[in-house]
Amino acid sequence: MKSVEKKILFRIYGLKRGSVFSKNDFLDLGGDSVVRKALSNLEAKGTIRRVLRGLYDYPRVSELLGETLGPDLDQVAQALARKSGWRIQATGNMALNALGLSTQVPAKAVYLSDGPSKRVSVGQREIVFKQKTLKETGFKHRESERVVQALKSLGRDRVDADTCRQLVDRVPASAWSKMVRDTRTAPAWIHEIIREIAEKVAT
Repeated sequence: MKSVEKKILFRIYGLKRGSVFSKNDFLDLGGDSVVRKALSNLEAKGTIRRVLRGLYDYPRVSELLGETLGPDLDQVAQALARKSGWRIQATGNMALNALGLSTQVPAKAVYLSDGPSKRVSVGQREIVFKQKTLKETGFKHRESERVVQALKSLGRDRVDADTCRQLVDRVPASAWSKMVRDTRTAPAWIHEIIREIAEKVAT
């Protein structure tokens, strides 16, 4: 038990603050009951926090306020999707916020999903999963999903040079060439912007 708990703790410490996970993310380290008990022990010690039934986070702390921040809704949604075997895609404000194109933190996080439509309350906030066909959530790379949804939310007329610079800063350079291939089914103007950025990053 202690060995498994230490391995889980070591992995958690390797994650960024705000990461959310379930027992499923650690089943390669031990059996179901052992992993459950280890997570329960870590919660009791205050290392991790229970955010929903079966989900925990490695809490974020505000350096300015010295206070523990609320769960990261995007991380909660991603952990729920992994646990349930769904593919999800952030829409609108969530994609903008994740890419630093908006500082507004939405009270409601909306995702397309190939799983069932579902609403999940996280404190005073809510995650909404809207069932869509796999074709609509079919990008291979998470960066593709976020960039396409963010640009779609902004609209062609609001995408300028500053927007592209922010995207370059927030998305790994190695991802752009993959996105060009991955987003061929996206609206033509979005694919063209991604292609232009990829060419600049490559030079």
